[in-house]
Amino acid sequence: MSTLTLVILSFCTSGLSQVQQLVKAARNGTKDSLEKTKLAMIRKVSFLQRKDSTGDGKDDTGYMNVSVCELKHPPPQLCPMPEGLSSQQVVRRLILSSIVQSESSYLNSLKRILQEYQKPLLESPNWMLNIKKVHQIFYRLQEIYQCHSMFQIALASRVAEWDHSERIGDLFVASFSKLMVLNVYSDYINNFTNAMALIKKACMSKPAFLEFLKKKQASSPDRITLYGLMVKPIQRFPQFILLLQDMLKNTPESHSDRLPLQLALTELETLAEKLNEQKRLADQEAEIQQLAHSMGDRSFNKLLNSDQRQLIHCELLMETVYGDKSQVLKSKERKVFLLNDTLICVNVNLKPPAVPPDISSLVPVGPKYTVKWCVPLLHTHVMEVGQDSMYVHSSTSGKMVLGPPKLYQELEELQHDLAVVEEVSLLVGTLHGVYQNLNTTVSQDWCLALQRLIRLKEEEIQNANKCRLRLSIPGKPDKSGHPVSIMVVFNTPSPISKISWVNRLHLAKIALRQENAPGWECAEEDGKTKTRLTCPLLTCKLPVFSPGAHTLKLQAALHSPFQSSLLGFCTASTSLPQGYLWVSVLQ
Repeated sequence: MSTLTLVILSFCTSGLSQVQQLVKAARNGTKDSLEKTKLAMIRKVSFLQRKDSTGDGKDDTGYMNVSVCELKHPPPQLCPMPEGLSSQQVVRRLILSSIVQSESSYLNSLKRILQEYQKPLLESPNWMLNIKKVHQIFYRLQEIYQCHSMFQIALASRVAEWDHSERIGDLFVASFSKLMVLNVYSDYINNFTNAMALIKKACMSKPAFLEFLKKKQASSPDRITLYGLMVKPIQRFPQFILLLQDMLKNTPESHSDRLPLQLALTELETLAEKLNEQKRLADQEAEIQQLAHSMGDRSFNKLLNSDQRQLIHCELLMETVYGDKSQVLKSKERKVFLLNDTLICVNVNLKPPAVPPDISSLVPVGPKYTVKWCVPLLHTHVMEVGQDSMYVHSSTSGKMVLGPPKLYQELEELQHDLAVVEEVSLLVGTLHGVYQNLNTTVSQDWCLALQRLIRLKEEEIQNANKCRLRLSIPGKPDKSGHPVSIMVVFNTPSPISKISWVNRLHLAKIALRQENAPGWECAEEDGKTKTRLTCPLLTCKLPVFSPGAHTLKLQAALHSPFQSSLLGFCTASTSLPQGYLWVSVLQ
């Protein structure tokens, strides 16, 4: 099956294949020739069959269940270090030893999960745990184990000839550049939160299962829990990246392994970035589920679990409440959820009392949320400097500053003291006598010291404001029924976090406008359709899957109220209303 990509209003085309992009990235960091790169990419590995250029374009979609015999394929082992090695060669050998040891430890952890947990649960009676749930908990672990078992076989061969070749980069490229590696790890990461939820639920409802996990942990030599073992696949590729970075730092530019290592790092960093994005999306889905369980309103709970609500951003923020005299009454950590049409603030209970401590020691228990307030996004406004005069002040430098009441009060006191000292300095200048600690020089030093303190206080106010997110949200109506707005103030972890919140809130509100409602318009057979008056705000790439035909022509009608051309991909059609274009894509 071939795949086309229809790019709508973005005009981003790329003529580079994945391998060419990797080669380009590698050449940016090394002086090795392109020929060495090509040799590294086409090098054959005994246990992996690389995709042939004359094939049908299909990549591997799964693994064969192959049993690896340790007698035929012993684990990799370095021979004694020969004499006469340079310092870089010694360091590279030590890094290789770390790669071998970490991979062996990782394989043992995977094997422990499959042999000590999955296998007994599949063979146990149904009252222990349902077989379907067992497969859901350990989803894709067998495939991950197969992948790294084959990698260890090739690693053993490469370690055996290390003192002659000293090459390892191309092995990582051949082993982990396959699409099936990304698919297997993505499936595992996407299912990880669900697997932990199933384990927690089974621990609370099945005492036999809880006792089973306790015994397995107690009998293990390192006392690692099932969660500690199952989290290791998520950490594996970051560990590989750190080891290969150390190897690259100790590889000379003229070394034959230099460019393959650069390619391997590019591959693994790309893979890790994709997996991190997969985990971020899975964590967001888990946050939505946790939030839905905390909502008391059933109708709102149903909406949260539907496709109508999407989580854009969530973060722990510190809410500060001020009194009538600008004093800080209380500060408490809240979690704020930004959905596509709603802003929700919740209290976080990190230790729910309903979960026994023996369960929380085996499986991480998520926080319990209590909804504090929930407001529509269109009724939420960000209050920035200049939008109100609550704490605005013109400083001595002529800048407008907005800060916490306490800091602002301290700034006013310093400015008052400076004015008094300046008056005193003028009076001191009129003295006729000479005094040791009462003269113009001393008074000027006082003025300079106060001016320096004022500048520091202004910087402190500005820095505090950079992390201060102030929102105006609708409150309860007053006695006469008029709407009332209240101010909530959050301290973000960093200035970048505040900027991110402001931008996301702004874009989410723009996306709710009627002119930016998602949807497609299709031209009817008679050529009559309603013309929109505005353009969509957001554009995206639309993947188009076609059968394995040699030639294919796709056509679609796009509406644009502006006169534009789509870089040669579109041809105007006089049979369509004004503003519509035919998009023709040839395979």
